[in-house]
Amino acid sequence: MTLVAGLSTVEAQRRLREVGPNQPAAVPSRLSIVAVGRLFANPLVIILLLASAASAALGDVVNAVIIVAMVLLSVTLNFVQTFRSERAARALREQVAPRATVRRDGQWVEIARSEVVPDDVIRLAAGDRVPADAVLLEARDLHVYEAALTGESMPVEKSPLTTTAVATTRMNAVYLGTSVVSGTAVARVTATGAATALGDIAARLSARPPETEFERGLRSFAGLIMKTVVFLVLFVVIAAALTHRPPLQALLFAVALAVGLTPEFLPMITTVTLTQGAIRMARRRVVVKHLAAIEDFGSMDILCSDKTGTLTTGVMTLESTLDPSGRAAPRVLLLAGANSALQTGVPSPLDAAILAAAKPDASAWKKLDEIPFDFERRCVSVVVAVDGDGRIITKGAPEAVLARCETSEIDGTRQPLDAEGRARCRATHERLARSGAKVLAVAEGVVPPRERYTTADERALTLVGFIVFSDPVVPDVAEALAALRRDGVAVKILTGDSDLVARHVCAQVGLDVERIVLGTELDGMTNGALAVVAEQTTVFARVNPAQKGRIIQALQSRDHVVGFMGDGINDAPSLHLAQVGVSVANAVDVARDAADIILRERSLDQLHQGIIAGRRTFANVLKYLLMGTSSNFGNMFSMAAAVVVLPFLPMLPTQILLNNFLYDLAQLTIPADRVDEAMVQGPRRWDIRIIRDFMLSIGPISSLYDFVTFGALLWLFEAGEALFHTGWFVESLATQTLVIFVIRTAGNPLRSRPSPALAVTTVAVVLTGLVLPFTPLAAPLGLVPLPGTFFVFLAVATLTYLALVEAVKRRVLLRA
Repeated sequence: MTLVAGLSTVEAQRRLREVGPNQPAAVPSRLSIVAVGRLFANPLVIILLLASAASAALGDVVNAVIIVAMVLLSVTLNFVQTFRSERAARALREQVAPRATVRRDGQWVEIARSEVVPDDVIRLAAGDRVPADAVLLEARDLHVYEAALTGESMPVEKSPLTTTAVATTRMNAVYLGTSVVSGTAVARVTATGAATALGDIAARLSARPPETEFERGLRSFAGLIMKTVVFLVLFVVIAAALTHRPPLQALLFAVALAVGLTPEFLPMITTVTLTQGAIRMARRRVVVKHLAAIEDFGSMDILCSDKTGTLTTGVMTLESTLDPSGRAAPRVLLLAGANSALQTGVPSPLDAAILAAAKPDASAWKKLDEIPFDFERRCVSVVVAVDGDGRIITKGAPEAVLARCETSEIDGTRQPLDAEGRARCRATHERLARSGAKVLAVAEGVVPPRERYTTADERALTLVGFIVFSDPVVPDVAEALAALRRDGVAVKILTGDSDLVARHVCAQVGLDVERIVLGTELDGMTNGALAVVAEQTTVFARVNPAQKGRIIQALQSRDHVVGFMGDGINDAPSLHLAQVGVSVANAVDVARDAADIILRERSLDQLHQGIIAGRRTFANVLKYLLMGTSSNFGNMFSMAAAVVVLPFLPMLPTQILLNNFLYDLAQLTIPADRVDEAMVQGPRRWDIRIIRDFMLSIGPISSLYDFVTFGALLWLFEAGEALFHTGWFVESLATQTLVIFVIRTAGNPLRSRPSPALAVTTVAVVLTGLVLPFTPLAAPLGLVPLPGTFFVFLAVATLTYLALVEAVKRRVLLRA
């Protein structure tokens, strides 16, 4: 390895095999034999396999084989669907995986950050996340933000390791998880992955984010179901013991009942639904990094964003350079060009416009130092050597630069900046800002030559003038804002620009500008007062990153689901704070790392389409949950109650398992189902009350029809044990499966078309249940042919059941 060539590709691959991927903690693969093992490690599966072994030992081989077959089919189906979904989700994540620039075979190449190895030579620039621990070989005005490592809120200046240095110090090293604020560097990697100084902290940074509201809801739902399962199983075991039923048969029945009640496919159905939603969003150029964020994306009711790049194109054009009085001043462009060419912070559209207009020769200036931009000062300075002295050139927000000036330059003459002069400068700035122009101020001053310069040197400057930029409004952005508003998403603008510019631009696109709150006003507000103001205000101007974070937290305290869209290094904290962090593909590393959602291009229309896709995904997950807690729950409750009133088991354990498997099979196409437009016209949040109400309202209807079926079988058809088992097997499968056509829509099921896949799968499962008693499989399963009159009863019972469920569903949804 040499600095010129770096590592060879062959050597880098060898080291990658030796030390492993550059990840703070091992990422477990869910697509391995371990994943299959976890499915078999499910307590209910273990009990079923043990029960199967006991049946075989007692001579009931047919029953044992059927149980094993059901288990294998369920586990295989679960694994295959999860495998495909995980693979698709991983492919989506890889589209926005973090990258690093390294020297390989003498060439600078971009590779996945996970492929960086010790002794790689890496290149860093402003906005980059440091990919590994490294020692600096070259550095130019390098300032690194190390809050994750030290808690220090200010950037730290770094310098390269000198040839005389005995050992690496913190000042000539950079660390995984920190970010470059300004400057450039070349460094040699000393440690990767878990071996880094920040290994344990970085593991938390790179791990999945905290549980979303959706994940918490799923967990509490699963807990509720498991408590119900335990109660019913204990009830069945006790009832079976009191009625002197065979112990093995009672155990198998209880376990089968538990399987029927347990939403064992819930993780798989959820993963498949979310993954298919993510794939649909990717087709709309919206990439999801964390699947669970899809639900929060769909339930988002407030989106906070900067003005630039969202309402405006973000493509700046330099219109003019003016002196403090408003007259043309070419010298302003000369100094601004030097500042933009020599500063090494994150490249901005403003600097690009200045460089395009000025075309400065950077070699004509001898740079001494740089004072990087920060959002407290709102300016950036470079120090150059002129005739043996230092000259500081400062560029930034007009009010920030003006506060550092004591004189102004008009027609080549310097004049003191008295109250009248300052008023004249402010008037020039305000006139330009009211027209919607973006304005920067440029100042200069003389400083004594020294090795380092600080913000204390930005004083007693001379205001040279203003640079005026135009940034046109995005075509059709007003329509995109109206569409978001129509679908329940309010857009709030959090801009660092002045209130004058913000008012002009926001008024153009139809946003409410009656009241604009400034960052200075926020500082005097309590959190409670800010929460009220944040809810009522659409536009915030002159806000810094910390104030943006306060606004987001204030809105969250009022029970809003808040999204934040940003692409700059200063946006990372807000992206972390928001429930939904949205960034763009060309954002800096730090912003992309912090985001949950990545837009291929910054567009409110794309964002809107992604939100709708998120809502469709959540609606389909909800369908599965409502199915499991309504009809299926009612059937299992009926089964438990029947143990007490019937002289025999209402259904054999193998029949329960088969019934449950066929029912689950019918649900596999729910992720691809159509969703009514009414379901996506507003934010949809997780609400356990709807699930509870469905359980308490529709579950009893299912049980009622089960008992009607019991009565019909016993007294109308005078059924023996086998005919009873068969009749109820068919009736319970038909009702609990066909009810999906009612539950899948909040409206009239006859006017809402299901997806072809769902319709075909559901009908096929019901037909399978109807035909099974007449096939060679009937005898091993304990089924017998049904009389023709039973199918008349079945048709009447099923149709009236579905009609009653529809009526109750409407009442439940009206109360919701």
